[in-house]
Amino acid sequence: MSDVQQRIDDLVKNNHVMLFMKGSAQFPMCGFSGRAIQVLKAAGADEIKTFNVLEDEEVRQGIKDYAQWPTIPQLYVNGEFVGGSDIMMEMYQSGELQQLLAKT
Repeated sequence: MSDVQQRIDDLVKNNHVMLFMKGSAQFPMCGFSGRAIQVLKAAGADEIKTFNVLEDEEVRQGIKDYAQWPTIPQLYVNGEFVGGSDIMMEMYQSGELQQLLAKT
């Protein structure tokens, strides 16, 4: 595993809710990242760890390989890849996201 993949793996596995996004929770830098934060808060996520991929080009590219998912944002809960903002919205609307976030 490369250094960047190891860094990503550590972030994913050491945080209950980990969102790789453009910008920060306080200042999202794209609409999809902003929607992801809103959905997580609406679903009851209280501790959201974020990583701004715009500040680290290695992670920005590496996260796409890590999940084999081409877009950002990417959500991980309990060390597992959940998906991007569209999947998060669908899961929120069905109640799945709230159930997933409630698990510790």
